[in-house]
Parts: sequence; C-alpha cells; structure tokens
Amino acid sequence: MKRTHRSFSILALLALSMLAAPVAAQRVEIVDDTGRQIALPAPAQRIVSLAPHVTEMLFAAGAGDQVVGAVDYSDYPAAAKTRPRVGGYTRIDLEAVAALRPDLVIGWHSGNRDGDVGRLQALGIPIYLSEPRNLEDIAHSLEQIGRLAGTTATANAAATAFRARRDELAAANAGRAPVRVFYQIWERPLMTVNDGHLIADVIRLCGGRNVFGTVAHLTPTIGTEAVLAANPEVIVASGMDAARPEWLDQWSRWPQLEAAQRGNLFFIPPELIQRHTPRILDGAQRLCEQLDLARSYRTAAGGAGVTPPAGRPGR
Repeated sequence: MKRTHRSFSILALLALSMLAAPVAAQRVEIVDDTGRQIALPAPAQRIVSLAPHVTEMLFAAGAGDQVVGAVDYSDYPAAAKTRPRVGGYTRIDLEAVAALRPDLVIGWHSGNRDGDVGRLQALGIPIYLSEPRNLEDIAHSLEQIGRLAGTTATANAAATAFRARRDELAAANAGRAPVRVFYQIWERPLMTVNDGHLIADVIRLCGGRNVFGTVAHLTPTIGTEAVLAANPEVIVASGMDAARPEWLDQWSRWPQLEAAQRGNLFFIPPELIQRHTPRILDGAQRLCEQLDLARSYRTAAGGAGVTPPAGRPGR
C-alpha cells in the first residue's frame, strides 16, 4: 500500500510539472550520447542534473539558472552548491526529482543506475544521457546542452574556446617522445582505464601511451603483478579529493619499477581530470608538464643514468 501511495504522489507531482511547463517556444529535437532521440516542446527551463560533471557542464553552457536540482558533489562553480539535492549519482531520490517539476533531466549513462533512469523514463520525464569518451565529446556536449536549454550562444562560445585550448595543447606536445603511463583510479580494488576512456585521450594529448590501453573493460580491475609487468615510466593517480593519496607513494616499495626508480609518481586532483568538463584541460596541462618532467630524467646520452633530486617540483 505504501508503494502505491508513493507512486501516486510521484505521478501527481509530474502532472503538476507538465501543467507548469512553458508552451510558447521553439521545439527541440536532439540525439543523446546513447543514440536515443530526445524531443522537447520548448528549451528546458527546469533542469535536474544527475551527475556532478553534468551540473558543471550546465553552468559552463550558460544554463546554470535553469538548474533546479543536482546530485551530491555538484560543487563547481560555487553557485552549484546552492541547488537542492536529489541524492547521489549512484542512488537517485526519484520523489525529490519529481517534486522539482523538471522539464528535463540530464544523466550520466555509465554512472547512474539503469533502474533509476528507467523509472524516471516511465514517469514520462525527458532524459538526456551524457557519456563523453574523448575531448571532442566535451565540446559537443556543451553544444548539445546549449540546444536543450536555449543557451546556444554561450554554449557554442564555450565549445569554441575549449577546442582552441585543446588544439593549442596538442600542438605544443606534438612530436614529443612517448611516455609509458599507468593511470591509477583507486587502490582497493586496483583500477585503471583503457584507451576508450576520456582520461586515455588526455594521456594521448600529452604524448603518453596508456600501458593498459588494450584491456577490454573501460575501467578494468588489475593486479599489482600486471603493473610490475607493464613497467610504466610514469604513474599518475587522483584519489578522492585535493589531497595526494598516500597509496600513490606505496609504489616505491618496488624499486624495479621504472616509475618508482625515477620518482615519477604524480598526482592530479580528480576534479581536474576525472570530470567530463572544460576543466579537464587544466588537468591535461598538469599531466603534460609531468610527462615532460619524466622525459627530462631519462637516461642521458652515453648511457649515464639520471637520478631525480628529492622533493622535485611537479608531483
């Protein structure tokens, strides 16, 4: 009986949202990142975001004022912190979403649970699913959001600026000697990314080569033995927040590991490289500098080894 009452309340809230929706505006038809067709009778005025990167993208595309709800950790820009919360991206509070009377929900295909997305779709709420896999996808997503929210001028300008900065970084790093890179998402379980992941595209931009690029899964779980066998020249990790994770320096326990020998254990804050937003180019800038530093400590001409000084910058 409780389930029936809850379902009725959600449907009632949805009906109210449809009555309150604007009627005089241009129809929007668009295809999301999963190939689904999305149709809106007008640009969305009440948008709920189901992922922190989506919230940030909405603000970057000029649609921040239309964001009426967001998930936990939607903390950039500062204004995003003021939006009502609808749970976390892995567990959405469906009733909280419906209570906000959205005319559009934007979700994260590989981050939100299929069940949550399905239940929102069953309620008739339009859902656009985001899934950027490379840097170009971020620029494209800005443009898509601009169309959905009716903020095309701001969104297109942001996309153009993003592409220009990406191209500048690409030109600056073209022709650099390749560097073997292991990107560590987490310690337990030990996880990385394959070449289909956005982070791998950043590694390529800087002239890096992902040592686990050919692994089948997008974010595979691996073992310490696999890392030792791959023997990366650089290990990069991000952890959970702005603090360098303690487990990154545990690789120094294996002196046979090239990255440990040379002190190439680098940290990038996760919000700068693990979020699918324009700020990923800030993370890319840091990674490119770190790979250049690793190149500078390679074996010198004549076979002499180069030992990095303690406490060197860029870590």
